[in-house]
Amino acid sequence: MPDNMILSLSAIIALVPTSLLALRRDHRPDMVFWLVLIVAVAGPVIRILFTMAGSWQTGLATALWVTVAATMAIFVVITVLTRESWRLAPLVAGYMVLLGIIALIWSSVPHKPLDEGVSNAWVGVHIGVSVATYALVTIAAVAALAAFLQERALKNKRPTALTRILPSVADCEELVVRLLALGEIVLAIGLATGMALQYGETGTWLVFDHKTVLTITAFAVIGGLLAAHYKTGLRGRRAARIVLLAYLLLTLGYPGVKFISDVILA
Repeated sequence: MPDNMILSLSAIIALVPTSLLALRRDHRPDMVFWLVLIVAVAGPVIRILFTMAGSWQTGLATALWVTVAATMAIFVVITVLTRESWRLAPLVAGYMVLLGIIALIWSSVPHKPLDEGVSNAWVGVHIGVSVATYALVTIAAVAALAAFLQERALKNKRPTALTRILPSVADCEELVVRLLALGEIVLAIGLATGMALQYGETGTWLVFDHKTVLTITAFAVIGGLLAAHYKTGLRGRRAARIVLLAYLLLTLGYPGVKFISDVILA
């Protein structure tokens, strides 16, 4: 079995215990919780460190694993800093398991190192900012989904084992707003660094390709949602749908474009 496949399977297995935390009878942020969460972060991070081999790879599988590693790492920070976000761990890790499986399926797709002619400093900043943005919006989308599930369970008066351990609707919505506000700032930095890279390569500040259009649209959608929330108090299912729309746009602009270029058009 190839080393990459072993590392990928190990990373997926490392995520599974966190995704199953909802099955615990006494689900709380105790020592067991933090141990499995640290393992869930370590698995994808180790996979990335071993497979990158000192150079950034541009393939779809790498993009997905970087997303998984960044999302889990940022989720740990958010869990430390906020009150009820730890309750999202099963949903976040469960989604990361799904992304890991997709990355494993497409791990055989050829990839290539980043073009050496591009300024490494700017590229590093741009990649870091882009990944952080996508991770923040990913967690915001999971929180929005949790709010949707909680609201539906309350409406139907049929709570499930999952909804019983998720944050309240109010806590989810507060977390979504905070994450989107931070994500909007980081996304603005990402757009600025992307424009700087584009100017350095082509002498043009902006090229309206699919990735750029989708990213700018996502920026506008998130900004509009935040403005509507602070001005009119927009929340609930309508807000959740807009959050998921913004996440879909970023997904199409980041791993979606890679899927088309590396898989469909390869």
